[in-house]
Amino acid sequence: MHIDLTGKTMLVTGASRGIGAEIARAMAASGANVAVHYSASEAEATEVAKACGPNARTFAADLADPAACQRLWAEVIAHYGRIDVLVNNAGVATAVDDASIDRWLEIWNDTLDVNLRASALLCHLACAHFTARGGGRIINISSRAAFRGDQPEYIAYAASKGGMVALTRSIARGFGKQGIVAFNVAPGFTRTAMAQDFIDQYGEDYAVSDIALTRLTEPKDIAPTVVFLASGLADHATGATIDINAASYVH
Repeated sequence: MHIDLTGKTMLVTGASRGIGAEIARAMAASGANVAVHYSASEAEATEVAKACGPNARTFAADLADPAACQRLWAEVIAHYGRIDVLVNNAGVATAVDDASIDRWLEIWNDTLDVNLRASALLCHLACAHFTARGGGRIINISSRAAFRGDQPEYIAYAASKGGMVALTRSIARGFGKQGIVAFNVAPGFTRTAMAQDFIDQYGEDYAVSDIALTRLTEPKDIAPTVVFLASGLADHATGATIDINAASYVH
């Protein structure tokens, strides 16, 4: 099967590294114009955009700031004229253990701001844009933690990802008649820079022992599914969660 996304514009958040970078490259390999969002990693984002070809461009935004989210959306529209697919991939996972209540609240709020509120705001903007254009696709990158929970120090992360699942399902149910479909991709533990803290703390053997396969999931194992969902070939799966977790959580 050949997927051709030529002429389609994709906004991928958190695309400077890890899962987002691999998604951006895979989208571009199928012909898409890719808006490569980053927060602080400008050099890495620039390298990803170069790999994505001449129609890719980087866009900086601190997703913890609602105004920055709105500027990001407006800047991508201004450059490309439209957005066909939104991929909410950006996320943070900060451990909190034996922290003061003030620090606990700071981490909780920061996690929800980036992982859930920013995704919700971009979905809101996307739904208005897609409704005016006759349709579009949203792909939210959640986590197995949304379903099975996480370690105690990552409760905020798990809660934020659970919110993304409800967000996705609500959009799918509420906007389908406007031609808008929404999917949730829930990776398990994936070898990324964000996951390195966990590996450092618990060890790679611990992570591998939790899965059914012999190696950790990598970003390249997730990107093809996202491209497939962006293609329009799976629109009747709108609202679904696609688990990519090496059978570490089956439901």
